[in-house]
Amino acid sequence: MEKVEALDNWQDNDVFSDQERAVLEYAEAITFSDRQVTDELFDKLRTYFDEEAIIELTGLIGYQHMSNIFNISLQIPTQGLCPVNLKN
Repeated sequence: MEKVEALDNWQDNDVFSDQERAVLEYAEAITFSDRQVTDELFDKLRTYFDEEAIIELTGLIGYQHMSNIFNISLQIPTQGLCPVNLKN
């Protein structure tokens, strides 16, 4: 639960490993329309994951994003499982 509660400030929180920070940066780059996945970010991911794992990670992030957009569009309320207020 400590990591969930720390997500608002993941960039500056020591509870996350460098690998986890790379994944969170990637998730934000995919999710927010004002960001891009750079070559530098891909190189960072390749430090921890092979190509197959990056593809799986991308699919999982994309699925979660799609589910979120689906729920928002249909005004389906959250279940309160994550107290994080994400800002873009």
